[in-house]
Amino acid sequence: MKRIASRIGKRAGIATGLTALVVPMTVALGAAPAHAASCNVTTGPYQKQVEKFLGRTVDGRQSLGDCQAIQAFQRKHGITPTMGYAGTITWRTMNTMLQQKAAGTTPNRSGACPTNRGRIACVDLTRQLTWIQDGSRLKYGPVPVRTGKDGTETRTGSKKIYWRNINHWSTIYHVSMPYSQFFDGGQAFHSTTKSMWNPPGSGGCVNMRPADAKAYWNLLRNGDDVFVYGRKPGT
Repeated sequence: MKRIASRIGKRAGIATGLTALVVPMTVALGAAPAHAASCNVTTGPYQKQVEKFLGRTVDGRQSLGDCQAIQAFQRKHGITPTMGYAGTITWRTMNTMLQQKAAGTTPNRSGACPTNRGRIACVDLTRQLTWIQDGSRLKYGPVPVRTGKDGTETRTGSKKIYWRNINHWSTIYHVSMPYSQFFDGGQAFHSTTKSMWNPPGSGGCVNMRPADAKAYWNLLRNGDDVFVYGRKPGT
């Protein structure tokens, strides 16, 4: 009887040992599908364009690696849903970045912004760019901006800066608007901490990175011209 009990005990010990080995493997195997579930592994309509932009293998087929790279881009710029899908908004954001890069140091190559008025701040809604010219001379920029979303678009046309407030507080949106320079009703250049490529856009103001908004504050004055033209993608 003692021998039988001993054998049963050994078998139980072996079974327990095997169970201990199997459980961690089950947990480890279960972790991968859970992680993959956070990614949309469906091939998107702009798959090849997005793969090329991100420096991925351009095969037009979504992979887990593609999805994770797209997700990282979406998280950085506040694009939702952050599922790693190569959809319209993600590609539109990337395409805007490409256009901005292509502008180089000659953003007014087309002559769309008038430069016969002395100092002027140009805002191109299509490329989401702004710069300051003094006649034909480029004084600052071009730099990326975040303009009005669909329904609260930044209004186009010729404007003038009429009021400045370095520490403005919006009573409409209840947010800080540092380096505010108003040029059309409640629309102004001002600093924000959001990404310049964060959709869908502002409430109508021309959002700028802090350093750029500060530079505009130092370069512009009341009465200076502002010219807004083009149309923001998605509006």
